[in-house]
Amino acid sequence: MSELGTKRHHARERALEILYEASIKARSTVVVLNGLNVRPDPYTVEILVSAEANQERANALISEFAIDWPLERIALVDRLVMTLAVGEMLMDEAPPMAVILDEAVELAKVYSTDSSPSFVNGVLSSIAENILNSPQE
Repeated sequence: MSELGTKRHHARERALEILYEASIKARSTVVVLNGLNVRPDPYTVEILVSAEANQERANALISEFAIDWPLERIALVDRLVMTLAVGEMLMDEAPPMAVILDEAVELAKVYSTDSSPSFVNGVLSSIAENILNSPQE
């Protein structure tokens, strides 16, 4: 993995940690970010800002493509991983979709259940195809 790839991988892990804390504490990511002693790197913040700005769209897409899985029944970590990935997909200068999907699957492998990587991959692959085939706003 390149130096940039390694830095972005760590940024995604940190973004997941912060989003998880915000979710558990029922706070916005901005409140959690402002409460940190050490500000995370800019890419972490960029992912979090995009995920929060696109939360409604992410929820709608996850609900649409997680067939037979209502949003509230999806494991929290899986939902957060997918929310971050959708936020990253929708950034102005997003990395390639394949990179985002691979990183989301890796996060699911490390932080969730044995069945999570394939679930996350399936849902996000469908979402990525939908985003790529949608007219730009």
